[in-house]
Amino acid sequence: MMTRLNYHHLQYFYIIAKAGSIARASEILHITPQTLSMQLTTLENQLGYQLFERRGKKLVLNDIGHITLGYAHEIFNLGDELVNSIKNHSTDFAFSFAIGVTDIIAKVFSFNFLREIYKMDDAIKLVCKETSLEVLLGELATNKLDAVLSDTPLPSNSAIKAYNHLIGKCGITFFAATGLAKQLQDDFPQSLNNQRFFIAGEGSNQRMNLLSWFEQNDVTPLIIGEFDDSALAKYFGQAGYGVFCAPSIIENHVVEQFNVKILGRTDEIHETFYLISPERKVKHPAVQHLLSAGKELFKKPMI
Repeated sequence: MMTRLNYHHLQYFYIIAKAGSIARASEILHITPQTLSMQLTTLENQLGYQLFERRGKKLVLNDIGHITLGYAHEIFNLGDELVNSIKNHSTDFAFSFAIGVTDIIAKVFSFNFLREIYKMDDAIKLVCKETSLEVLLGELATNKLDAVLSDTPLPSNSAIKAYNHLIGKCGITFFAATGLAKQLQDDFPQSLNNQRFFIAGEGSNQRMNLLSWFEQNDVTPLIIGEFDDSALAKYFGQAGYGVFCAPSIIENHVVEQFNVKILGRTDEIHETFYLISPERKVKHPAVQHLLSAGKELFKKPMI
């Protein structure tokens, strides 16, 4: 049976990992390199794994080292939060919830989804990171994130042990500036043929589904822009440069916010939203809450 973790050893490991060498860490901690090396060895023996690879004079974290560093970072952050709460004479001991959001998801959906976190009974600090799914899954695997909000599920061939929880799905709505939208409404979707169009960037689920749908309907829009940031496509569409699309769940918001008109919709394309977590049976209270609240979002229009 593994003995209880010695947090002094973990802290020494943490400083060594951040400093990049035992020599530099010993200067920071004012502890001899021999003592630090011995404490690191004790931790590695307890865990049963080496945590570093030696490259010249530098120590480089291996895979187990990265996982351990992720846990250490979280442990020491929680300790800092405890100290700060007590210093502020607060009885509300906030805990952090770190979530990654893929950069293709519309900001208004992310906002409406994530603001539900503040309706929980417990005080909470929300930490949100927005980037590609690949990067976010890597941080989920090393415990830097508690969950990931994505428009695509975890790839079936992924080596990361995580699980997809479907929040909801909806169709796609097409928009344009008022004059252009009126011209294209009557013969939709054939009216999109040879029309200037803004599409999501490479790798997005929406892009792949749209291109397939265009082919099925024998429609060939003139794609004049590709954007990872969906808000940028909306601004170009608002200015009259072409047609863009968005999940139907946010169509009321898009019309109101960007002063554009709807020229058509389709339910043949589904925009899906997943919460990816490290657990099949969700235990984290914030993930449980978001899953429940997220499903409610799809029962009413989003403003």
